[in-house]
Amino acid sequence: MATTRRNVNKGPKKEGTRRGGAPVAKGKPVRDDRHAAKRADKRHKVPTATEPEITPERPDIGTIQWFPGHMARTRRKIQESLSLVDAVVEIVDARIPLSSRNPELDSLTGRKPRLVILNKADLADEAATRRWISYFRAQGMAALAVDCKSGRGCNQFQPALRELLRDLVEKWESKGANRAIRAMVVGIPNVGKSSFINRMNRGGKAKVEDRPGVTRMNQWFVLESGTQLLDTPGVLWPKFEDQTVAMRLAFTGAIKDQVLNLEEMACELLQVLRQGYAPLLCERYKLSEPLLESCWDLLQEIGRKRGMLLSGGAIDTERASIMLLDEYRGGKLGRITLEFPDREVTADA
Repeated sequence: MATTRRNVNKGPKKEGTRRGGAPVAKGKPVRDDRHAAKRADKRHKVPTATEPEITPERPDIGTIQWFPGHMARTRRKIQESLSLVDAVVEIVDARIPLSSRNPELDSLTGRKPRLVILNKADLADEAATRRWISYFRAQGMAALAVDCKSGRGCNQFQPALRELLRDLVEKWESKGANRAIRAMVVGIPNVGKSSFINRMNRGGKAKVEDRPGVTRMNQWFVLESGTQLLDTPGVLWPKFEDQTVAMRLAFTGAIKDQVLNLEEMACELLQVLRQGYAPLLCERYKLSEPLLESCWDLLQEIGRKRGMLLSGGAIDTERASIMLLDEYRGGKLGRITLEFPDREVTADA
């Protein structure tokens, strides 16, 4: 991944000027021993990294808009293919179940029955996931938590889909029609649509990579039970109105890292984690509570603990940022959910 190093050490004071700008004759010794001592101290002081720089190539995270041309085509394909399916299977990230939902999906899919799959449940807080399942069911949607890597929960998918379409299936059976269920799989980039299909489908493989934007066309897959799944490319929406949503999508990898300021993103993630998961940070990076107030200082402390130093002793904050984001996304910090339902829902689980 191409990145730009942002650690800049302060250079030496220009020759021929005093600190206040007054000229100094070249070669003339400084008579004040106290000033000489201070300069000697500075020469031995370990330089510190500068704070992350906002540039046009790596803008402030709140201004990020990532909507490649193929996403616009995907929106059209979804609408065109809707008449071919009986239900919509929406894959969301269990760590951010609300932020990882495309707000345009309701208008795109109309009144088609919806089954929400909370994928990557192994990376999310279990208690929070149960609350989200109740939340979606209270909204009139079927919901199921799965972990596509281990297969946990995936065996409940087809029974849940048949239950969602029970009236339609009974209608087919009453007419003697041996009709297979067809469902469209939708979701934003990098929530695991292809991984889910691969777990369910043993007759073929959808392309899977741990980066957004891999699937570029609609593909049909037939499961052993006869159920047919239409895989669609991940699609975001044209403009992020909520900065918090944009940050959560960036944290989980739904937006390409190449268009983000990684150090700023790492600081924002630390701000979120320190509020709800400080003990996990302390355990993983051998930190002491209370944590440092400045997330920039906290990032440097994490880099120092991991020995991520540049020549001269400055902290390699870019490397520390990449490490922090990778370990969060890989679940090495623990099971972490970044958002919760607005209110407790009492629908039956």
